[in-house]
Amino acid sequence: MTDGWTKRTPTALLVLADGTVIEGQGLGATGATEGEVCFNTALTGYQEILTDPSYARQIVTFTFPHIGNVGTNDEDFEDLVPDNAAGAVGAIFRADISPYSNYRAASGLDEWLKKRGVIALCGIDTRALTVHIREKGMPNAVIAHDPEGRFDVEALKARAKAWPGLEGMDLAKDVAAGKPVDFAEAPWAWGSGYGRGADDARYTIVAIDYGTKRNILRLMTGLGAKVVIVPPTASAEEILAHQPDGIFLSNGPGDPAATGAYAVPTIQELLKSDIPIFGICLGHQMLALALGGKTQKMHQGHHGANHPVKDFTTGKVEIVSMNHGFAVARDTLPDGVVETHVSLFDGSNCGLRLKDKPVFSVQHHPEASPGPQDSHYLFSRFFEMIEEHKANQGKAA
Repeated sequence: MTDGWTKRTPTALLVLADGTVIEGQGLGATGATEGEVCFNTALTGYQEILTDPSYARQIVTFTFPHIGNVGTNDEDFEDLVPDNAAGAVGAIFRADISPYSNYRAASGLDEWLKKRGVIALCGIDTRALTVHIREKGMPNAVIAHDPEGRFDVEALKARAKAWPGLEGMDLAKDVAAGKPVDFAEAPWAWGSGYGRGADDARYTIVAIDYGTKRNILRLMTGLGAKVVIVPPTASAEEILAHQPDGIFLSNGPGDPAATGAYAVPTIQELLKSDIPIFGICLGHQMLALALGGKTQKMHQGHHGANHPVKDFTTGKVEIVSMNHGFAVARDTLPDGVVETHVSLFDGSNCGLRLKDKPVFSVQHHPEASPGPQDSHYLFSRFFEMIEEHKANQGKAA
């Protein structure tokens, strides 16, 4: 899988758990780290992808060959605390990083990767690696970078083989907010960047942070909400103390069943409140667990910004952003739960709702960033539920 165009001494290795060694040129941070290797088919938005907390303990292979052309900036990050570098631990590119050219750029990708501690590798046949993942599944691996090209290959093989992988791994606590915090950033506007939420917010949304992306919260702020972020271990009592009009279950990394060990009982308590609930990605999976369903590890996962999903509610097909390696097993969903969305790539479940409560969730990322904005309407759907719930409360009073 090495690039036949170059005879340079390898300064980076990707060592798979099956013993496969892929040689390339190192970029970004030096050292070595473990992760699960996936591939992402997005053409743009590499900075948002690498800073998505859902990619914790993953090594992202970009199928688009030219990554880094527009540099990096101080705005396009998705983790709540950039200094914590919650996101991908490694990155793999086909081509070397070319000089950047973009009016928003503040630095090059290589420099940015170094600052975030992300190890990267370039100069390999990413198509061959993608085929390997499609045929054999997402492998556990070690990615290593040494500018002098000095590697203990056997030790790296043993390290990759010993790493247990994402199944059974709770990562939400590692990437989420450690304490309640208000979020007031609003969507990006041309010429002015990210705005601020209105002081006279119409709603209070409590977002349970399992590894949330900023753009999810921005879109809710932009629709007139005050967003209060709470850590994944917050109790139902602590959440309800904020008197929310709606509750959001965020995306995040790791095995939903592992995170669900402490999160599911809380969600089950919140379901009793009849407050509208909206979940995305990991939040979707844990809502399914709370309702009695099960989740399962996927063969190659869904990672990209060009995935077709059908919304049975509208009958429309949307092109969406995806980032998940686990999925809800639809056959385990109990009565009273309706499937609302399905992937047109592999038929896997991508959404659900309750028949008798204002509760719904989706597997994909409607906030995009990066990706198409076809599914932005889901945030409006959530707020319409909130309005209807408030109106019903008013009638009951």
